Formats: sequence, C-alpha cells, structure tokens
Amino acid sequence: MNGARSFWLKQLHQWHWISAAISLVGLVLFAATGITLNHAAQIPAEPVTVEQTATLPAPLLGRLGEMAEETTDPVPDAVARWAATELDAPIAGRPTETTVDEIYVALPTPGGDGWLTIDRATGEALRETTTRGWIAYLNDLHKGRNTGPVWYWFIDVFAVACVVFALTGLALLWLHARNRASTWPLVAAGLLIPAVIALIFIH
Repeated sequence: MNGARSFWLKQLHQWHWISAAISLVGLVLFAATGITLNHAAQIPAEPVTVEQTATLPAPLLGRLGEMAEETTDPVPDAVARWAATELDAPIAGRPTETTVDEIYVALPTPGGDGWLTIDRATGEALRETTTRGWIAYLNDLHKGRNTGPVWYWFIDVFAVACVVFALTGLALLWLHARNRASTWPLVAAGLLIPAVIALIFIH
C-alpha cells in the first residue's frame, strides 16, 4: 500500500508542477484581466484613431476590375501585397464587402478596430485604425476576441493545463487529507460559496 501511495504521490507531484509551470503566466494574465473585465466600466479608456491614405497604382486599379460588382471575395493578391506595404494592412485572403463603388475590408484587432476602403474608380485607399489601450488589448486576449487561430489553440492548451493542475491538486489534497483536518471543509467552502452567491444574488 505504501509503495502504491508513494508511486501516486510522485506521479501527482510531477504532473502538478509541470501543469503549474505551463499555466503559471496564463493564470496570472487571466486572473488579472478577470478583475479588469469585472471593472471595465470604472477603467477609463481613451480611443486613439489613426488614418492613413494612399492611392492604388493604375495597373493594380485595373486588377480591381476583375472583381465582381458585388462580392465578398478577397482582393487580388497583388493588391493585398500593395496594401501590406503601403498601409501595413493585412488584407490578404480576408473577405471583402465589395460594391460597385468601393471595396471594404474589416480589420478588427485585440483592443481595437480597423478597416480599409478602396475606391474602385479612383484607387484612393483609406485605412483607419482605432486602439483603446493596453488594458483593452489584454481584456480581448482574455476573451479570445479577434486574436486569430494560434491564440485560439493556446487558450485550449492553457485550459487543459489548468484542469490538470486543479485535478492533480485535488488528488494531492485527498492523499494528505488525513493529516490536515481543514482540507475538506475548505474544499466544500470553495464549492458552496460561489454556488450560494449564484443561487441567491444572481437573477
């Protein structure tokens, strides 16, 4: 029995510290942004908007004529490369809202917003970017808003690491509980306090 207990203690400690190391920075980030999200109305944020303009060269303007009058297709690759170089606008492969008169591409970002329009007649391009500061940026990371597929998968991996961390911690509590009388009352309190708050105060 002692051999089995020692084995499980060793395994649980190993998984516990590994999952803690993987999730440590993420836990701090998500805990801190949980507070800032909870008090978002009390935290001032002054949006900053920047506009950039450029004119599409005539040969590329001709390429826009290849697009349908109304479509959601991305712009031609050559136009996307020009927008990335001239306006730092990553529109390659992004859906558009194309009409007879203009092409509109949404460019949302964490902690801000943005868009690009190209006049189909003149080639005049306008990019507008709005940022709301670092707190808004971190809050959007917390929510996974406009963060792309890599961050999407990071959140899943981080969540799994947190579950492993919590479950191995619970198993270690169980193994040590007989020497710590307050273990299960504290675990029960951790369950009952949010449950009572949810049942009584959330409507």
